[in-house]
Amino acid sequence: MTRKRAADIILRAIGLISGVTMVFPFIWMFATSVKGPSETLTIPPTLLPQDGTLDNFRRAVELVPLWRMFGNSLAVSAVATTVQLLTAAMAAYGFSRLRFRGRDGLFLVYLATMMIPFQVTVVPLFIEMQHLGLVDSYAGLVLPQLVSAFGVFLLRQSMLKLPKELEEAAIVDGAGHIRIFGRILMPLVAPALSTLGVLSFMATWNAFLWPLVIVSTSEKMTLPLGLANLHGQYTTDWPLIMAGTTFAVVPIVLVYIAAQRRITEGFLMSGLK
Repeated sequence: MTRKRAADIILRAIGLISGVTMVFPFIWMFATSVKGPSETLTIPPTLLPQDGTLDNFRRAVELVPLWRMFGNSLAVSAVATTVQLLTAAMAAYGFSRLRFRGRDGLFLVYLATMMIPFQVTVVPLFIEMQHLGLVDSYAGLVLPQLVSAFGVFLLRQSMLKLPKELEEAAIVDGAGHIRIFGRILMPLVAPALSTLGVLSFMATWNAFLWPLVIVSTSEKMTLPLGLANLHGQYTTDWPLIMAGTTFAVVPIVLVYIAAQRRITEGFLMSGLK
Protein backbone atom coordinates (compact mmCIF):
# COMPACT_ATOMS: atom_id res chain seq x y z
CA MET A 1 0.00 0.00 0.00
CA THR A 2 2.86 2.36 0.76
CA ARG A 3 4.46 1.77 -2.64
CA LYS A 4 1.12 2.19 -4.38
CA ARG A 5 0.45 5.43 -2.54
CA ALA A 6 3.95 6.74 -3.32
CA ALA A 7 3.51 5.88 -7.01
CA ASP A 8 0.14 7.66 -7.01
CA ILE A 9 1.67 10.78 -5.45
CA ILE A 10 4.52 10.78 -7.99
CA LEU A 11 2.10 10.44 -10.90
CA ARG A 12 -0.06 13.25 -9.58
CA ALA A 13 3.01 15.46 -9.13
CA ILE A 14 4.15 14.73 -12.68
CA GLY A 15 0.66 15.51 -13.97
CA LEU A 16 0.55 18.77 -12.01
CA ILE A 17 3.96 19.87 -13.28
CA SER A 18 3.05 18.96 -16.84
CA GLY A 19 -0.23 20.87 -16.57
CA VAL A 20 1.44 23.98 -15.19
CA THR A 21 4.09 23.78 -17.93
CA MET A 22 1.40 23.66 -20.61
CA VAL A 23 -0.76 26.42 -19.12
CA PHE A 24 2.03 28.83 -18.15
CA PRO A 25 2.62 30.25 -21.69
CA PHE A 26 -1.07 31.19 -21.90
CA ILE A 27 -0.91 32.88 -18.49
CA TRP A 28 2.22 34.76 -19.55
CA MET A 29 0.54 35.79 -22.82
CA PHE A 30 -2.50 37.25 -21.09
CA ALA A 31 -0.42 38.89 -18.36
CA THR A 32 1.77 40.58 -20.97
CA SER A 33 -1.28 41.75 -22.93
CA VAL A 34 -2.41 43.91 -19.98
CA LYS A 35 1.04 45.40 -19.24
CA GLY A 36 2.43 48.74 -20.29
CA PRO A 37 5.24 48.87 -22.89
CA SER A 38 7.94 49.56 -20.27
CA GLU A 39 6.95 46.66 -17.99
CA THR A 40 7.90 44.01 -20.59
CA LEU A 41 11.53 45.17 -20.53
CA THR A 42 12.06 45.06 -16.78
CA ILE A 43 14.81 42.83 -15.42
CA PRO A 44 14.10 40.48 -13.75
CA PRO A 45 10.81 39.99 -15.62
CA THR A 46 7.58 40.01 -13.65
CA LEU A 47 4.51 37.91 -14.27
CA LEU A 48 1.81 40.13 -12.79
CA PRO A 49 1.42 43.68 -14.17
CA GLN A 50 1.85 46.59 -11.80
CA ASP A 51 -0.85 48.71 -13.45
CA GLY A 52 -3.12 46.52 -15.55
CA THR A 53 -4.68 48.11 -18.63
CA LEU A 54 -6.89 46.99 -21.54
CA ASP A 55 -5.55 49.74 -23.78
CA ASN A 56 -3.48 47.22 -25.77
CA PHE A 57 -6.64 45.50 -26.98
CA ARG A 58 -8.12 48.81 -28.08
CA ARG A 59 -4.95 49.76 -29.97
CA ALA A 60 -4.78 46.35 -31.66
CA VAL A 61 -8.32 46.73 -33.00
CA GLU A 62 -7.58 50.27 -34.18
CA LEU A 63 -4.31 49.43 -35.96
CA VAL A 64 -5.58 46.31 -37.74
CA PRO A 65 -9.18 45.40 -38.67
CA LEU A 66 -9.12 42.45 -36.28
CA TRP A 67 -12.90 42.09 -36.15
CA ARG A 68 -13.10 41.76 -39.95
CA MET A 69 -10.21 39.29 -39.93
CA PHE A 70 -11.85 37.42 -37.06
CA GLY A 71 -14.98 37.05 -39.18
CA ASN A 72 -12.92 35.90 -42.16
CA SER A 73 -11.13 33.27 -40.07
CA LEU A 74 -14.40 32.09 -38.55
CA ALA A 75 -16.16 31.80 -41.91
CA VAL A 76 -13.23 30.10 -43.66
CA SER A 77 -12.70 27.66 -40.78
CA ALA A 78 -16.40 26.81 -40.53
CA VAL A 79 -16.82 26.18 -44.27
CA ALA A 80 -13.56 24.24 -44.60
CA THR A 81 -14.33 22.09 -41.55
CA THR A 82 -17.90 21.30 -42.64
CA VAL A 83 -16.96 20.33 -46.19
CA GLN A 84 -13.87 18.44 -45.03
CA LEU A 85 -15.97 16.33 -42.67
CA LEU A 86 -18.33 15.48 -45.52
CA THR A 87 -15.63 14.61 -48.06
CA ALA A 88 -13.56 12.64 -45.54
CA ALA A 89 -16.58 10.67 -44.31
CA MET A 90 -17.72 9.78 -47.84
CA ALA A 91 -14.21 8.75 -48.91
CA ALA A 92 -13.74 6.74 -45.70
CA TYR A 93 -17.01 4.92 -46.35
CA GLY A 94 -15.86 4.01 -49.84
CA PHE A 95 -12.46 2.78 -48.69
CA SER A 96 -13.82 0.80 -45.73
CA ARG A 97 -17.19 -0.56 -46.87
CA LEU A 98 -17.19 -0.76 -50.69
CA ARG A 99 -15.30 -3.42 -52.62
CA PHE A 100 -13.74 -2.44 -55.94
CA ARG A 101 -10.61 -3.31 -57.85
CA GLY A 102 -7.50 -1.49 -56.67
CA ARG A 103 -9.14 -0.15 -53.51
CA ASP A 104 -6.26 -0.83 -51.14
CA GLY A 105 -3.62 0.37 -53.62
CA LEU A 106 -5.54 3.57 -54.26
CA PHE A 107 -5.85 4.15 -50.52
CA LEU A 108 -2.09 3.72 -50.05
CA VAL A 109 -1.42 6.25 -52.81
CA TYR A 110 -3.91 8.63 -51.20
CA LEU A 111 -2.32 8.07 -47.81
CA ALA A 112 1.16 8.71 -49.23
CA THR A 113 0.18 12.34 -49.89
CA MET A 114 0.42 12.90 -46.11
CA MET A 115 4.21 12.61 -46.42
CA ILE A 116 4.42 15.52 -48.88
CA PRO A 117 5.00 18.83 -47.03
CA PHE A 118 2.49 21.54 -47.84
CA GLN A 119 5.36 23.90 -48.70
CA VAL A 120 6.15 21.70 -51.71
CA THR A 121 2.65 22.11 -53.16
CA VAL A 122 2.22 25.85 -52.52
CA VAL A 123 3.57 26.97 -55.90
CA PRO A 124 1.52 24.47 -57.99
CA LEU A 125 -1.57 25.37 -55.97
CA PHE A 126 -1.02 29.07 -56.52
CA ILE A 127 -0.57 28.57 -60.28
CA GLU A 128 -3.77 26.51 -60.35
CA MET A 129 -5.70 29.19 -58.48
CA GLN A 130 -4.26 31.82 -60.82
CA HIS A 131 -5.53 29.94 -63.87
CA LEU A 132 -8.93 29.59 -62.23
CA GLY A 133 -9.03 33.32 -61.41
CA LEU A 134 -9.32 32.65 -57.65
CA VAL A 135 -6.28 34.61 -56.42
CA ASP A 136 -7.19 37.04 -53.64
CA SER A 137 -10.63 35.50 -53.15
CA TYR A 138 -12.43 33.60 -50.44
CA ALA A 139 -12.89 30.63 -52.78
CA GLY A 140 -9.14 30.41 -53.38
CA LEU A 141 -8.58 30.65 -49.64
CA VAL A 142 -10.95 27.79 -48.82
CA LEU A 143 -10.67 25.42 -51.80
CA PRO A 144 -7.35 23.66 -50.96
CA GLN A 145 -8.57 22.97 -47.41
CA LEU A 146 -11.73 21.07 -48.33
CA VAL A 147 -10.11 17.61 -48.35
CA SER A 148 -7.85 15.86 -45.87
CA ALA A 149 -5.95 12.60 -46.28
CA PHE A 150 -5.55 12.36 -42.50
CA GLY A 151 -9.30 12.81 -42.07
CA VAL A 152 -10.02 9.96 -44.47
CA PHE A 153 -7.52 7.76 -42.64
CA LEU A 154 -8.97 8.60 -39.21
CA LEU A 155 -12.59 7.94 -40.21
CA ARG A 156 -11.70 4.82 -42.20
CA GLN A 157 -10.02 3.31 -39.14
CA SER A 158 -13.13 4.07 -37.08
CA MET A 159 -15.46 2.51 -39.67
CA LEU A 160 -13.34 -0.63 -39.98
CA LYS A 161 -13.90 -1.32 -36.27
CA LEU A 162 -17.68 -1.43 -36.74
CA PRO A 163 -19.18 -4.89 -37.32
CA LYS A 164 -20.34 -5.56 -40.87
CA GLU A 165 -23.45 -7.27 -39.53
CA LEU A 166 -24.95 -3.82 -38.97
CA GLU A 167 -25.00 -2.93 -42.64
CA GLU A 168 -25.89 -6.48 -43.66
CA ALA A 169 -28.99 -6.26 -41.49
CA ALA A 170 -29.78 -2.85 -42.99
CA ILE A 171 -29.42 -4.22 -46.53
CA VAL A 172 -31.83 -7.05 -45.68
CA ASP A 173 -34.31 -4.39 -44.52
CA GLY A 174 -33.95 -2.64 -47.89
CA ALA A 175 -31.55 0.16 -46.98
CA GLY A 176 -29.15 1.51 -49.60
CA HIS A 177 -25.68 2.96 -49.27
CA ILE A 178 -26.94 6.48 -48.59
CA ARG A 179 -29.16 5.37 -45.72
CA ILE A 180 -26.47 3.07 -44.28
CA PHE A 181 -23.95 5.90 -44.48
CA GLY A 182 -26.17 8.58 -42.99
CA ARG A 183 -28.27 6.75 -40.43
CA ILE A 184 -26.09 3.88 -39.25
CA LEU A 185 -22.38 4.60 -39.64
CA MET A 186 -22.31 8.35 -39.08
CA PRO A 187 -23.89 8.25 -35.58
CA LEU A 188 -21.53 5.44 -34.58
CA VAL A 189 -18.39 7.32 -35.63
CA ALA A 190 -19.54 10.61 -34.09
CA PRO A 191 -16.54 10.76 -31.69
CA ALA A 192 -14.11 10.44 -34.62
CA LEU A 193 -16.08 13.08 -36.54
CA SER A 194 -15.84 15.42 -33.56
CA THR A 195 -12.11 14.80 -33.31
CA LEU A 196 -11.57 15.52 -36.98
CA GLY A 197 -13.79 18.59 -36.77
CA VAL A 198 -11.80 20.11 -33.91
CA LEU A 199 -8.43 19.33 -35.51
CA SER A 200 -9.58 20.66 -38.89
CA PHE A 201 -10.99 23.84 -37.34
CA MET A 202 -7.79 24.47 -35.40
CA ALA A 203 -5.57 23.84 -38.43
CA THR A 204 -7.61 26.16 -40.66
CA TRP A 205 -7.87 28.84 -37.99
CA ASN A 206 -4.10 28.85 -37.42
CA ALA A 207 -3.14 28.54 -41.11
CA PHE A 208 -0.64 31.21 -42.12
CA LEU A 209 1.35 30.19 -45.21
CA TRP A 210 -1.51 29.63 -47.66
CA PRO A 211 -3.47 32.78 -46.70
CA LEU A 212 -0.21 34.73 -46.96
CA VAL A 213 0.33 33.46 -50.51
CA ILE A 214 -3.21 33.65 -51.89
CA VAL A 215 -4.56 36.82 -50.24
CA SER A 216 -3.24 40.33 -50.81
CA THR A 217 -5.99 42.71 -49.61
CA SER A 218 -6.66 43.34 -45.94
CA GLU A 219 -10.43 42.80 -46.40
CA LYS A 220 -9.84 39.09 -47.11
CA MET A 221 -7.00 38.45 -44.67
CA THR A 222 -7.42 36.00 -41.81
CA LEU A 223 -6.49 36.62 -38.20
CA PRO A 224 -2.93 35.15 -38.29
CA LEU A 225 -2.04 37.60 -41.08
CA GLY A 226 -3.45 40.46 -39.04
CA LEU A 227 -1.30 39.50 -36.07
CA ALA A 228 1.77 39.45 -38.32
CA ASN A 229 0.98 43.03 -39.37
CA LEU A 230 1.24 44.14 -35.75
CA HIS A 231 4.99 43.54 -35.75
CA GLY A 232 7.02 46.72 -36.12
CA GLN A 233 9.81 47.12 -38.66
CA TYR A 234 12.52 47.98 -36.13
CA THR A 235 10.90 47.44 -32.73
CA THR A 236 8.09 45.24 -31.48
CA ASP A 237 5.39 46.29 -29.03
CA TRP A 238 5.04 42.99 -27.19
CA PRO A 239 1.98 43.92 -25.10
CA LEU A 240 0.23 44.84 -28.36
CA ILE A 241 1.26 41.53 -29.97
CA MET A 242 0.11 39.56 -26.93
CA ALA A 243 -3.24 41.38 -26.93
CA GLY A 244 -3.83 40.35 -30.55
CA THR A 245 -2.67 36.82 -29.82
CA THR A 246 -5.07 36.55 -26.89
CA PHE A 247 -7.81 37.76 -29.21
CA ALA A 248 -6.98 34.90 -31.60
CA VAL A 249 -6.32 32.12 -29.07
CA VAL A 250 -9.49 32.38 -26.96
CA PRO A 251 -11.87 30.84 -29.58
CA ILE A 252 -9.53 27.89 -30.16
CA VAL A 253 -9.19 27.23 -26.42
CA LEU A 254 -12.98 27.31 -26.00
CA VAL A 255 -13.49 24.90 -28.92
CA TYR A 256 -10.91 22.50 -27.52
CA ILE A 257 -12.31 22.61 -23.98
CA ALA A 258 -15.82 21.94 -25.29
CA ALA A 259 -14.73 18.91 -27.35
CA GLN A 260 -11.80 17.46 -25.40
CA ARG A 261 -13.71 14.34 -24.36
CA ARG A 262 -14.79 13.72 -27.94
CA ILE A 263 -11.17 14.02 -29.09
CA THR A 264 -10.04 11.31 -26.65
CA GLU A 265 -12.96 9.04 -27.60
CA GLY A 266 -12.27 9.58 -31.29
CA PHE A 267 -8.64 8.52 -31.08
CA LEU A 268 -9.50 5.53 -28.87
CA MET A 269 -12.21 4.44 -31.28
CA SER A 270 -9.96 4.75 -34.33
CA GLY A 271 -7.18 2.70 -32.73
CA LEU A 272 -4.56 5.43 -33.27
CA LYS A 273 -1.82 5.75 -30.67
